Amino acid sequence: AKSEVKQPLVGVSLLKPLKGVDPNLISNLETFFTLDYPEYEVLLCIQDQSDPAVDVCKKLLGKYPNVDARLFVGGKKVGINPKINNLMPGYESAKYDLVWICDSGIRVKPDTLTDMTSHMTEKVGLVHGLPYVADRQGFAATLEQVYFGTSHPRSYISANVTGIKCVTGMSCLMRKDVLDQAGGLVAFAQYIAEDYFMAKAIADRGWRFSMASQVALQNSGSYSIGQFQSRMIRWTKLRINRLPGTVLEPSASVSLWDMMVFFMCHCLAWFIADYVQLTGVQVRRVSVLLKLDFAVIFLSALWDPTISWRTGRYRLRCGGTAEEVLDV
Repeated sequence: AKSEVKQPLVGVSLLKPLKGVDPNLISNLETFFTLDYPEYEVLLCIQDQSDPAVDVCKKLLGKYPNVDARLFVGGKKVGINPKINNLMPGYESAKYDLVWICDSGIRVKPDTLTDMTSHMTEKVGLVHGLPYVADRQGFAATLEQVYFGTSHPRSYISANVTGIKCVTGMSCLMRKDVLDQAGGLVAFAQYIAEDYFMAKAIADRGWRFSMASQVALQNSGSYSIGQFQSRMIRWTKLRINRLPGTVLEPSASVSLWDMMVFFMCHCLAWFIADYVQLTGVQVRRVSVLLKLDFAVIFLSALWDPTISWRTGRYRLRCGGTAEEVLDV
């Protein structure tokens, strides 16, 4: 088969949504100012003028005056999604054909952007990174790293290999003209899971996806068991909302088996597969606690259809849209 022709490196507009600070924010952000890439711009987006992240951004703008970087404060409300509202001024000012939406807790290497653009071949409309977690101290950090080294990549990689469009929005490089054909960022402001619907819109227009060689390395300086559980519950609620079949997953294929035998065999196979998979990324002992924790997470997600995210609380509707829950 004829291989796809790789395009020359082109300009990239980096959209960085920021809210609040943590001990790693400035060091994470600084890695985007030191990218080894010929032509890119950094568009820092903050919703609130009083956000302490404003001072962090100004410090970096002063330290790297030769980097094409700008700060946008105030956002633009176009829908229910606070991330989209925050990014709107930056998106409207983006001057390059490729836009890279990358979360605040991501840390990159000097050649990360080169790696991502090298995967943006002529038939590819979106390049994404496999989420993983940097080495950090503490049990909560270990639990998070085990999850992103076992359970998550198992389904994430399998889906992408089999042609299922599975993308998380932590680090996504997209063709701006394709997004604009779908209505631009405004079209996705009605959804909380904007990354899923942006990816779907790109796929619906006949474009392929490609996974970058480098992972999307999360390096948040603020983490705990409670934060991890809240994040997983939110993700599970969004997934159930989009794909109701998720509710059946815990009991799938059990009917022809004795439940206890099935459960024990399933867990044994799961633990072995997780250990092999995690050691493929990094050697680390797998905690049984993660499996027990996800039973609680799944039930919690089913119990309450509302989620708390960024600046508010939202009630999910069938099909992925949401409404804001206002305190009275």
